[in-house]
Amino acid sequence: MHNQFKAVSLSYKNAPVEVREMVAFDETLCKRLLEMIEDYSDISETLIISTCNRTEVYYSSSADHYDTIVKLIGVVKGLDHISKYRKYFSNLNEHGRAVEHLFNVSIGLEAQVVGDLQIINQVKTSYQWAADQNVVGPFLHRLLHTIFFTNKRVVQETAFRDGAASVSYATVELIDELTMAHERPNILVLGLGEIGEDVARNLEHIADKEVFICNRSIEKAQALSEELGYAVVPFEDYERAILDADVVISSLRVDNPLITKGTFSNDKILSHKYLFDLSIPRSIAQDIEEINGLLLYNVDSIQAKATQALENRLAAIPDVKAIITEAIEEFGNWSKEMEVSPVINKLKNALEEIRQNEIARYLKKANDSETELLDKVTKNMMQKIIKLPVLQLKAACQRGEADSLIEVLNDLFNLEEQSEKIKSKE
Repeated sequence: MHNQFKAVSLSYKNAPVEVREMVAFDETLCKRLLEMIEDYSDISETLIISTCNRTEVYYSSSADHYDTIVKLIGVVKGLDHISKYRKYFSNLNEHGRAVEHLFNVSIGLEAQVVGDLQIINQVKTSYQWAADQNVVGPFLHRLLHTIFFTNKRVVQETAFRDGAASVSYATVELIDELTMAHERPNILVLGLGEIGEDVARNLEHIADKEVFICNRSIEKAQALSEELGYAVVPFEDYERAILDADVVISSLRVDNPLITKGTFSNDKILSHKYLFDLSIPRSIAQDIEEINGLLLYNVDSIQAKATQALENRLAAIPDVKAIITEAIEEFGNWSKEMEVSPVINKLKNALEEIRQNEIARYLKKANDSETELLDKVTKNMMQKIIKLPVLQLKAACQRGEADSLIEVLNDLFNLEEQSEKIKSKE
C-alpha cells in the first residue's frame, strides 16, 4: 500500500457552513458510504471523518477515485446535483500529502481552534466505524495507531493542548471550575447564534449538569434539543428560567441589556449565580453585581483567557510539527518495509521447501532423536541463511532501491513459481 494513500477533503477552509451541513455524515450514513465505496471501487482501505468543520474520505488505491467518491457522497446524502459542489472538494492524490494531512487534522493543526481537544476523539470514532465495516487493513491500522501515539507525545511534551483556546470552550471550562461544588448545576443557554450553539455543544464536556436552551426561534432550539438531549425553554419564559438557573450564558443580540438588576428585584439569591455575557452589544447590565450573590463574566475577560491559551498553542506549533515529522518518517520506513513483506515470506517458503525436501531423503533411516536433531539443525541453518538477505532487503527499502534486489531474489530462488506451487497445494 506504499504510495497509494489518498484523500478527498471538504472543510471550513473552502466551504461555507451550509455546504458542510449538506455533506455531514452521522454513523449510519457514514457506514453506508463505506459500503458503497467498497462495492463501487477497487479501494482496499477507507476512513471517513465527518465533523461540523469537515467531511473527508481517506482511502488506499493505486487509482484516483476523486470523482467516484464525490458522486457517492451525493448519492448517500440524496444530493441530485453534487457536481455543483465539486469546487468545495479538494483532491489530495499524493501519498505523502494525504498522510501528512491526516496527521495534521488529527492532532489539531487544521482545526478552526488550533489544538482542538475534540478532533482526536472524533478520529478515533471514525476509525471504529471503519473497523466495524471491515474496511481497515494493516496500513490504516498502523497509520492511525501511529497518530494516536503521536498525539500522546504532543500532549506530554508540548503546550499545544494547554488551556481553552476558544471563547466558547473557555466559558465551559470556567463554568466547570465554578460549579464543582454543585451536585448538578442548572445551566441556561440564552440565545443560539454561532457562539451560543458552540457553548451548548461544548457543555457536553461537563459530566453532571442539567442544561436548558432558550432561543427566539424555538425551531432551532428544538432541533438542538433533539441532538443534544437538552430541555427547551420558550423565549417568553426566559426570565423565569434565569431565576431558576445556577449559570446563565447569554449571547443574545440586543440593543440594550436584557438582563438587569430589575430581573432579580423580586427574587432572593440564596446561593451564587454565575452570569456569562458573550453578547456584542452586551446583553447583561454591567452593574448587576451590585446584587449580592451575582457574579458576572464578560466576553473580554473570557477572550483574554482564550487568547493567552491560543498564543501558547501557536508558540508550540514548531515542536508539534517536529514530532509529527519524526512520526511520519518512522511510519514511512514501516510502510516501505511492508511492501517487501510478501517477498520475504516467499523467500522463507522457498527455503523451507528446500529444507523439507532434503531432510525427507534421510528421515527413513533416522530414529526419533536423530529426526528431531536434524530438524533443529536445518531450521537454525535456514534462519541464519535468510537473515542477511532480509536485512539487505529492508536496508534497500530505506534507500529506495528494493526493486533491483527483489528481482535478483526472484530469479535466484524462482519465487513466483514457488508461490504458485504453495497456492495450488492450499
